Order: sequence, then C-alpha cells, then structure tokens
Amino acid sequence: MQLRDTPEQAAWREEVRAFIRENLPAEIRGVTGYFYDPRTNPAFGQWRDALVRRGWIAPAWPKEYGGAGMTVVEQFILNQEFAEAGAPQPGGLGVMMLGPTLITHGTEEQKREHLPRILSGEVIWCQGYSEPGAGSDLAGLQTRAVRDGDDFIINGQKIWTSFAHFADWCFLLARTDPDAPKHRGITYFLVDMKSPGITVRPLVNMAGGHDFNEVFFEDVRVPARNVVGEVNRGWYVGATTLDFERSSIGTAVGQRKSIERYTAWLRDHRDQLPPSTVAAIRLAWADRAVEVQVLTLLAYRIISMQAAGKIPNAEASIAKLFTSETGQRIAHTALRMLGTAGCLMDRSAPFKGEAARAYLNAVSLTIAGGTSEIQRNIIAQRGLGLPRD
Repeated sequence: MQLRDTPEQAAWREEVRAFIRENLPAEIRGVTGYFYDPRTNPAFGQWRDALVRRGWIAPAWPKEYGGAGMTVVEQFILNQEFAEAGAPQPGGLGVMMLGPTLITHGTEEQKREHLPRILSGEVIWCQGYSEPGAGSDLAGLQTRAVRDGDDFIINGQKIWTSFAHFADWCFLLARTDPDAPKHRGITYFLVDMKSPGITVRPLVNMAGGHDFNEVFFEDVRVPARNVVGEVNRGWYVGATTLDFERSSIGTAVGQRKSIERYTAWLRDHRDQLPPSTVAAIRLAWADRAVEVQVLTLLAYRIISMQAAGKIPNAEASIAKLFTSETGQRIAHTALRMLGTAGCLMDRSAPFKGEAARAYLNAVSLTIAGGTSEIQRNIIAQRGLGLPRD
C-alpha cells in the first residue's frame, strides 16, 4: 500500500487543485451530499459544465461513454482533492451506480439512450430496491413484473427511495418468477417515473428532511427493451450495482473536517465549559481523530487492491461499517460537547443547528447501503471464512 504520491501522481494532484481553484464557484463550496439539480441552480450548472468539458463527471467511465478513462488511483486523488476543497461531485445515483451497471450489463441501445443523459444532468435517477418487507434481506422482495407481449406489467411498493420526488427514471428490481428460489427469478428494469400508475409519497425524516419516499406501482407498463441483463437474472445485475456503491471511497475527509470544526469551537469556548467536560471531550475528539485516520488507511487499502486488479469485498464492507459507525460517534461526541444547546436546530444554535441535524441523520448511517449486521456477516463469511449462521 503506497501512501505517498509518485512524481506523476503529485503532478496530477496539482492539476486537479488548479482546476478546482479556477472553476469551483464560491457559493457552492462546501455543499455536502451527492444530489443536487443543476437545472435549478446556475452555480451547480456552471460547475457541472466545467466537469463535463474535462470528462470528470464520471472520471472512471471509459472515454467512449463520456468518461475520462482514469485509473483508480487517479480517481482516488481526484476524489480526495474534491473533498478537501468542498467541491460537490455531480451525477448522483446515475453516475455512481446505474452508469457502471449499464456499461457492464446494458445493451448498446440502452447505453446510447441513457449514459449521455446521465452525464449531462438531463435525467435524474432513483433506486427501486428496498420494500416494506425486504430491506437487508433484499432477495425477499415481492414487487411483481408479469410479461404481457412486448411489455412487463409491474405491481408493488418500494420504500426509502431517495429523491424519487425529483427523479425522472428509476432502476428497479422486481420478481418475474415467483416459483424460483428467492435469489433467482428477479429482473432488473429501467422505469420511466412518468409512467401511468406510479405514485410517490414523501417520507420526512427525524431531522425534518425530505430525501426518502415510498413509491407505489399499479399496473405500470415497462417495455421489455428496458430489461437490463437477462430476465430472471437481475439479482446478479443488482449485485453489480451494489458493488459500485460499496466499493467507493468513503467520507474520511469530510469526517476529518467535521472534527476540525468541532475542535476549533472547543478551543474558542473552553473557558465557558466545566473543566471536567473539556477534559473528557478532548479525549473523545482524540479518539475520533484516530478513527478518521483508520478510515483513511482503509480507503487506501481499497484503492491499492483495485489498482492491483483485485475486487474489494470484505474490505469494502469493513470500510463501510467503520465509516458509518464513526459518523455516529462523531455526531454523538458533538452533542456531548455542546450540551443542551446542541439539541437546537435553528440558526441561533451553535453551528446553526448542524450538530443536532447530524445526530438525527446519523441514525440511518448504519442502515443505508447495507446494515451493520449485514456488513459483519460479509466480513465474517468472506473475509474470515466463518460458516454462515
């Protein structure tokens, strides 16, 4: 595992930094999250256009599909520098998950239709996986798709569908053979969210945010040409999508920056806090800082494996598990430091209520993208060779 840049990597890092200095609008610096709509924010649109010109919306995609064909190490450096600068990375689920899946499993017609519109920001995608009775046990999904001539008719419900209220299209798993074992008989579909029979209802989280939705499908017709991969083999296509999500570089830089903001506040306000609180919180932040360094090393480990042509599996789950649980510990430590003021979410509170919102949002970190229990099972079985329980 190489922790220092080669001369070529150092030159590339400086090229990325120069690009950010020249092109990133100040008003969107530090914006977090992977979703935004460039159609409603000129600054985001300006930033996206600059990235499109360099092929940096999807830097690891092959050049023939609009990417930059970067090596994994080049992309890792790009991601690091974007995170350090607070530069948003456009694309959302279309770039992160669907695009690589179509490149791997899609037909040429599907690639020509969808990949350019993902890169341009013309189309926003959501993911139709989880159901009320099928979350961590995704293979238990019950949404049905029945063949009817040149179409499939889909009936069922999806839940926790991020940004479905904005999305133009959805990549969705549905059961096409109810008599097959549960990991078989599932098919991967591309569904136009404007199709008749689709109803989207909001799910507002504890912090008052509206990212999630429940989506109902009632006799929704989907052309058979929108099947990705083979009918009844969609589980394996869907697993590819999850591999792209879980193998991405974590949020170590962002978490380190959060710790830096909180510890700066502690230095400025230590005289207003009881000495015992200051002593305890200093030790807690030291623990969090060490944990973020561990996250950074885990990220380097994953990239080193990918650069060597290996596919991280248990390693990606280790990183995901540790990242999400560290995020929760950072949020909890911030509330301990701020006391009752940390429970406020209005702009008069410390950090304008960021700590309280982060604490509430952190609840989902060990659930989304595969629960901590699922990650521990993967680590035990695929990493340590332990028997399935």
